[in-house]
Amino acid sequence: MQEEDKAEGVIVVGAGPSGLSAAACLRKQSIPFIIIEREDCFASLWKKYSYDRLHLHLRKQFCQLPHKPFPPTFPSYVPKNQFLEYLDDYVSHFAIAPLYRRTVELAQYDDARRCWRVEARNGESGEVEKYCGRFLVVATGETSDPFVPAVEGLSSFPGKVIHSTKFKSGKEFKDEHVLVVGSGNSGMEIALDLVNHGAKTSILVRSPEQVHFLSRGMVSLGLFLLKYLSLSSVDLLMVILSTMVYGDVTKYGVRRPTEGPFSMKNNHGKYPIIDVGTYDKIKSHELKVLGAEIESVRGKDVLFKNGELHPFDSIVFCTGFKRSTNKWLKGDDYLLNDDGLPKPKYPSHWKGNNGLYCVGLSRRGFYGAAADAENIANDISFFMQQP
Repeated sequence: MQEEDKAEGVIVVGAGPSGLSAAACLRKQSIPFIIIEREDCFASLWKKYSYDRLHLHLRKQFCQLPHKPFPPTFPSYVPKNQFLEYLDDYVSHFAIAPLYRRTVELAQYDDARRCWRVEARNGESGEVEKYCGRFLVVATGETSDPFVPAVEGLSSFPGKVIHSTKFKSGKEFKDEHVLVVGSGNSGMEIALDLVNHGAKTSILVRSPEQVHFLSRGMVSLGLFLLKYLSLSSVDLLMVILSTMVYGDVTKYGVRRPTEGPFSMKNNHGKYPIIDVGTYDKIKSHELKVLGAEIESVRGKDVLFKNGELHPFDSIVFCTGFKRSTNKWLKGDDYLLNDDGLPKPKYPSHWKGNNGLYCVGLSRRGFYGAAADAENIANDISFFMQQP
């Protein structure tokens, strides 16, 4: 595709739920756009890189994309297959047609032409395609590039070593000794799936890490109460309820933070553990909690910094993601930091300079992405109506 002589319309980078939300909002306002995606499908994290038992962690009203609610027949906590069904219908309904297998290598604002010049390599032809748009929306998401920390001796490990994006089901690990590294929601749920399928599972909850265990009902209640009560009041109530339900978590190798669960999410992007059964496995000692960081790997043996040595057959790293936006987005010194997250504080995080926007980076899940998408489309519409 040749670069247009005249700069107009919007370039959206990323066709995950955030990019689809932006596209739908732009479509609703009849704003022309193109959407560029490096994978060969939309929502690739959900379609290709998520485990089988995955459900939306929040009730569906907090997870629906703009301008199209979930069908009333869907359960409150939507499973992966129905969420993908919803996304398929969403893309069809709003006639969203991403340009697939285009990896952005450069996006830079052209002061002379007052447009964003974007270069993307076509994965099929190998050619670099050039695009020009008055506005640029970064929708590459918080979970764009899987991260595995460097571990001394890991290359000597003879068993399977995977990131959570490669994990599908615990059934392939039956009777194995498996180490899960990482104690976020993915780590806890993958550990549960492994135990349920007969794997002898340990989960690494590193000593500096602290986690809140909340039930689905507690989280839903907390989100509702935040409309009427202060953050500190809701946090206090959540801690009281968590203590009543889960008791003293420290005797199982888990520490409860001093900062409240919703404050931690807002301030650090760290979500509470939405427990779907993992805690019972910890209490029954079917799931072993390890509290020290990994020192090194020596063949099948993993040495921890507290001196313990344990053998494992497989290791699953649930260690999150990094973002590579800084490698291709040039000339932005205001909106995004080196880790691809917004510098401005919420709720002003979505708008940069020269027609640059980001969607889905507020650390507020699909609900936050939907709000970003609406704000961006309204802002662009207002700008385009100016003489």
